[in-house]
Amino acid sequence: MGALVGAAIAGSAIWDRRRHHDGDRDERPRPFVEFFAERGHTVVPSGSLVPAGDNTLLFVNSGMVPFKDALTGAEKRSYTRAVNFQRCLRVAGKHNDFEEVGRSPSHHTLFEMLGNWSFGDYFKREAIRWAWEFLTKDLGIPAERLAATVYSTDDFAHRVWKDEIGLPPERLVRWGDFPNGDEKNWWRMADIGPSGPCSEIHYDRGAEFSEGDFCVPDHSEFCPRWLEVWNLVFMEFELHPDRSLTPLPAPGIDTGLGLERIASVIQQVPSNYDTDLFAPIHAQMRELLGHDPDVFEAERFSYQVIADHSRAVTFLLADGVLPSNEGRGYVTRRILRRAVRHGRILGRTEPFLAKTAKVVIESMGDFYPILRENEGSILAAIAREEAAFSRTLEAGTGLLEEALIPLTSNDRTVGAKAEELPADAPVLAGSVAFKLHDTFGFPIDLTIELAAEYGVAVDRAGFDAALAEQRDRSRSGKKAELARHAELTSLYQSIQSRSGDSVFVGYETRSIDDARVVAILRDGVEYRTLVARGDEELRTAAAAAAEVVLDLTPFYAEGGGQVGDRGVLRATDGPVLFDVDDTQKPVGGLFVHRGVLHGRVAVGDLVVAEVDAERRAQTMRNHTGTHLLHRALRNVIGDRARQAGSLVTPDSLRFDYPADRALTDDERRAIEDEVRRIIRDDRPVSIAFMAMQNAIDAGADAFFDEKYGETVRTIRVEDYSFELCGGTHCRATGQIGAFVITSDRSIGSGMRRIEALTGAGADAWTRARSEALEAAMAAAGAQTAETVVSRITALQDDLKDARRRLKSGGATAGEAPRGVDLLAQVKEVGPGVRAVAVNGEWGSMEALKAVARDLRGLLPSGVIALGLEADEPQLFVSVSDDLVGRGIGAADLIRAAMPAIDGRGGGKPGMAQGRGTNRDGLAAALDALAAALADAAGRNT
Repeated sequence: MGALVGAAIAGSAIWDRRRHHDGDRDERPRPFVEFFAERGHTVVPSGSLVPAGDNTLLFVNSGMVPFKDALTGAEKRSYTRAVNFQRCLRVAGKHNDFEEVGRSPSHHTLFEMLGNWSFGDYFKREAIRWAWEFLTKDLGIPAERLAATVYSTDDFAHRVWKDEIGLPPERLVRWGDFPNGDEKNWWRMADIGPSGPCSEIHYDRGAEFSEGDFCVPDHSEFCPRWLEVWNLVFMEFELHPDRSLTPLPAPGIDTGLGLERIASVIQQVPSNYDTDLFAPIHAQMRELLGHDPDVFEAERFSYQVIADHSRAVTFLLADGVLPSNEGRGYVTRRILRRAVRHGRILGRTEPFLAKTAKVVIESMGDFYPILRENEGSILAAIAREEAAFSRTLEAGTGLLEEALIPLTSNDRTVGAKAEELPADAPVLAGSVAFKLHDTFGFPIDLTIELAAEYGVAVDRAGFDAALAEQRDRSRSGKKAELARHAELTSLYQSIQSRSGDSVFVGYETRSIDDARVVAILRDGVEYRTLVARGDEELRTAAAAAAEVVLDLTPFYAEGGGQVGDRGVLRATDGPVLFDVDDTQKPVGGLFVHRGVLHGRVAVGDLVVAEVDAERRAQTMRNHTGTHLLHRALRNVIGDRARQAGSLVTPDSLRFDYPADRALTDDERRAIEDEVRRIIRDDRPVSIAFMAMQNAIDAGADAFFDEKYGETVRTIRVEDYSFELCGGTHCRATGQIGAFVITSDRSIGSGMRRIEALTGAGADAWTRARSEALEAAMAAAGAQTAETVVSRITALQDDLKDARRRLKSGGATAGEAPRGVDLLAQVKEVGPGVRAVAVNGEWGSMEALKAVARDLRGLLPSGVIALGLEADEPQLFVSVSDDLVGRGIGAADLIRAAMPAIDGRGGGKPGMAQGRGTNRDGLAAALDALAAALADAAGRNT
C-alpha cells in the first residue's frame, strides 16, 4: 500500500515518497487517525463491505453505515467521538459510481473513506476547524488552494468559514434547496434515515483545469478545476418517506475524506488512478501486455477499469462475497467480468485478473490482514470465475455466429471495426443482442465487435431500448417494494422512539405473565385497539394477521441465522388472544410479534407471553449443533471453511462455507464422528458477555454478516468451540442427542452448503434410511446389509447383458420404442401442425436420435420431441422445414422446456437439444414444450 495509506490508516508517518506541497517543512505530518485520536476520538477499524444487520443496503457505501444506529440514537456506545477508516463499495442505488469508473478521474467502485464522528458531542464549529487544521497544517496544503461550499440556509457554517477560518467570498459558496429537490450540500444515506446539511471542502487543481475563465467550487463534473476532497455532514434530521424532516435526538457529525482523492492532491497527480494506490496494478498489466507508456495513455480507460475492479473484486472475495447470479454475488460477478472484458479489449485473452489481485493483496495486505489470510481462496475464486466466463464467451460466440451467418455471405475478417462498416451493412436486431446479453451474459461490446468481423452492424438503439425496458420493469417493482419498506421502517422507528427497545428475557425464561402491549399494527397501520371480527375472519389467516409489540418479551427475534420464536399471547385470565407465528426485529431493539389475532388486544393491556417450548428446544439443538459442525468442519478441512451463511430452524440446520469441491466420504465421516463424540462427552455450553475486542483477542469466531456491538455475547463449548452468538443454545452438548449430515452440495461458484439434522429429526432420518436398506435387501434378495451392494451390482450387470442381447436381436418386449411404434402418439396441436412428444429410456442420445431419424422418415411434416430419462435428463427436438418457415423453431421450444429440468439448451430452428439435472421434471418439460408449440402454432397459422 502507498505511503499515504500507511500514514492515514496505520498511524505511520512514511512520507518519503510524497512530494509535499511545502518541501521545506521539517516536521512530520500526523496521520489522520492519530490526529483525531489526540482529540478524544475512539479509533474504530474498518468493517466488512457487507453491512452487518442492515438489509436496506447491498454493501457499505459510505463511512457512516457502521454508525447509522448511533447517529439516530437507536444504539448507545461507550464513546461520543470516533475516527475510522472504512472500505466502501458503490455499485447500486442512490450512491452508484459504477458507470463512471474508468471515465472519471475520481470515481471508483471500491474506495476507502476516512471519517471523524460525533454522537451528540461536538458539532459544526469543531468539525470545520479540525478539518481545516488537518488539511493546511498536517498535510501542508496551501490555504489559498482550498474552498468550501455550504447549504444555502446554513448560516452558522457559513459564518464559521467566513469569520473564523477566513475564507474569502470567492471561495465560499452556498448551494442547495433540498425541499424542492436540489440536494447539493444536503446529504442523505438513503430514502429514509439520518440526513442533514453539509459543507464540502474543495481543492483547486489549477487554472488549466478550468472550463472558461473561472468556475466556482462545485462537484467536479461541473467544474473540473475543483476537486471535492472532504465532506462534513451535519446530521441534524431524520428523513421520512414523505420527505419530511424531524430533528434527531442528538445532532451529530459525519465526515468523509476520500483517501484516493486526497492521495492525488498530496502526490500532485491529475487523477486518482495516477497515485501509488493504482500504479502497481497498471504496471502489472503493462508487463503482461508489453505496452509502453504511449499505449498505456491511449488505452487508459480500460487500464483504469481493470485497476479499479481488481481492487473491488479482491476485497469482495475477502469479505466472502463469491460470484453468483443474484444479490451481492451478482455484483462480484459483474465487476469481475467487466474487468476481464476490458482485458480482452486490450488484447489479453489469457487469464490475468488473479495476477492483478495478487498485486492488490501485496500492496494492501499489511493494512487489511483479511487479504493475506484469504489470499489462496481469493485467487482460486478469481481463477474459477475467469474460466467460467471464458466458457460463456465461447458458447455465446457460437450462438452469435449462428445469428450472423444468415445475414451475410461475407467471410469473417478478424479485426474489422464497427465504425468502418458501410451504411448499407446488414443489421443484427437489437433484441437478439439483448437476448445474448440477458440470457448468456454476453457483453454488447463483444457482440458489436464480432458482428463487425462478419460485416454486420448491430442495432444498438434496439439493444439499449430492450435493456432500458428490462431495467424499468425491475426498478418499478423494486421502487414500490422500497417505498413500502421505508413506510414500515418509519412506523417502527416512531414506535421505538416513543416506547424504547423491547426488553428480551428469553435467555432466562420462555414465559412471562406481565408483558405490556405498547403497539398494535395491521397492514402498516397502528391501532390503539384491535378486535378479531368473528369466525369467518379467523378462517383466513391473512385477514386476521396483525403485529404486536411488547415492552418485554421471551420471544427470540430472528437473527444470526436462527428463525424467530412462535407461541401465544394470552389474556391474564387464560384465553388465547394472539397466535405468534414469527418474531422479527425490524429496527434496532424493537421486537415485533407477527401472527393471527383471536380476541381483543389494546395498547396498555397486560398479557401472558408463552414461547412454544418444544419448538424452541428443537431450535436450540440445531443451533448448538451448528457451532459443533462449524468447528469440526474447520478441524477436518482447514480454517478456510469459515461460515458464510447459516439457517437454524426447529426442523434442520444448514451451513454455507467457501469450498471448490465436495467433501470426500472420509471427510464427511470424520466430521460426523467428531460432532457425535462432542455430543457424547456432554460438554458444558457456557455463555459470557465480553468486550468485542477482548472476545476476538481470545479467539472467538465472528462472521461478516452479523452486527456486533461493543459488548458481545459469546458461546463456548468447553475445550472445543468459541463463537460470538446471540442465539439460544443447549446447556450441554448431550442435549443435542443425535447428529447426521444429510447433504453437501454446491450452491454457486466456490460455495457449498451442508444440511444436517439433530435430535429426533436425526433419529427419524436414520430410521428411514435403515428401513429403506431393509426394503432394498428384500427386493434384491440379499441376506445381509453387507451383501446388498454386491447383489444389486450383479442384478445391474444382468440387466445390461439382457439389453445388449435384446438390441442385437431387434425390438422386443421391454425395449425402448422405435420410430414406427411412436406414430400412434402423433397429435394435431394446431392448424397443419402435428407433433409427437415422448420420454423414454433410450439408452443413449445416439439411440434416441436414431429413433428421431426413423420417425422423421414416417412424419415428413411435424415436430418430434423426445426425452431421455437419465440422471441428467436430455431433450431433443426436430422441426420440419415447412414448420420452420412458419416461424416454429426447435431452439425456442427447447428453451421453454429447460426450466422444468433445471437445464440449459439451444440450437437451430430445425434442430435443438438441451440437458438438465432434474430427472423428475422431464414430464413437466415436455408439457411446457407442448404449450410453447401450441402457442407458436396459433400465432403462425
